[in-house]
Amino acid sequence: MIYLKAIVFIGTNKSGSSREATRAAEKLGYFTVLFTNNEKQLQQRRAYPDIHKMILIDTLNIERMKEEIDKLGKTGLDIKSIVSFVDPFVHVASMLCDEFCHNYTSSSAIEIMEDKEKTRNYLKDQPYSPKFSLMKPNEPIANNWTFPLIVKSPKSTGSKDVLLATDADQLNNHLKSLRSKNPYESIMIEEYLEGPQYLVEAVVYQRQPHVIGIIEQEITQGKRFIITGYGVLVKAPQDIRAGIEEVLHSIVKAFDLENGALHLELRLTQNGWKLIEINPRISGGAMNNMLQAALGFSLVEETLKLLLGQQPNFQPRHKKFVYTKYVIVESKGVLEKVIGKARASRSTGVVEVYVKPRKGTLLTPPLSMGHRYAYVIAQGATLKEARNHAINAAKEIKFILRV
Repeated sequence: MIYLKAIVFIGTNKSGSSREATRAAEKLGYFTVLFTNNEKQLQQRRAYPDIHKMILIDTLNIERMKEEIDKLGKTGLDIKSIVSFVDPFVHVASMLCDEFCHNYTSSSAIEIMEDKEKTRNYLKDQPYSPKFSLMKPNEPIANNWTFPLIVKSPKSTGSKDVLLATDADQLNNHLKSLRSKNPYESIMIEEYLEGPQYLVEAVVYQRQPHVIGIIEQEITQGKRFIITGYGVLVKAPQDIRAGIEEVLHSIVKAFDLENGALHLELRLTQNGWKLIEINPRISGGAMNNMLQAALGFSLVEETLKLLLGQQPNFQPRHKKFVYTKYVIVESKGVLEKVIGKARASRSTGVVEVYVKPRKGTLLTPPLSMGHRYAYVIAQGATLKEARNHAINAAKEIKFILRV
């Protein structure tokens, strides 16, 4: 039997970093297998030519996935790695990799990072850890908090269930709302941090941390905190880079990380750098394409090499100022048509325009990052110019809704 080198992916989105990863695996010469719990992906099978085998499966059922992996091995596939670039399957993929392949990352570190409660407790003595408190189910609220506060579910992803409380009434309402959704889960309360927010894409290779990208975030605050703009700081000020590297080195040491990809969200406050959260993977959405436009290489491709035990190359091939602008809607309605995509694509400096929803989709003002419906990536001679190009092009995109 001739064995084909294969990579099993657990979950992917139709676009964004997780999809770029399946394309990169095919480009590297691997047979790609996708475990998905999304029936729609099988119905739209032709939209995924880079995925060679798609299996509909309950991705929360580890035993069923083990059976399928066994089967794949018997059909002539040499499974080199089991990976996920999607919340919340990074840890599940790593555990399966421990059992069926050589795992170059640490499942125990990934498990902690995937859970905000465990992460906060694990790093609570570090200077970059904000003040926080965990409230068990039914526990009454303490009165010693100073408002405003952030209230969140430790399992939240993509800004879902991350709420701002400016007074005691609002805090109680948020607690009621979160407890009605998840009555047996703790709720996290954190100090509200003022200051610019940065996203840091990083990779650890042979215990050496590498800052790949420092991205300034533009936050739109409606009912939720939604990131609607990303500026890649290809020439970050030295004090910012040094502060970020110090936090990253401390985290890598605390988790005893040997290899792996992660991203940090950090705020620069009056009291120094504070860690908002960690995730054990590259950010989703436009992040991989944004960094590729800025630095000239695909981060997901280099991450896959690392996960396969090969030597990655994180050396920038060029350095360009890049800004990504996301498009959201301000009212709810069913999508009739999208206009302006071609005009946006022809705008000055534009690298990529992506529109997500199809006709007939219900669009809504953002309650999570998933409610961002289009993006424009643009380059410029300066970050300000790149931002202007992206914003001007994004203005061309209009969603015509039937209310």
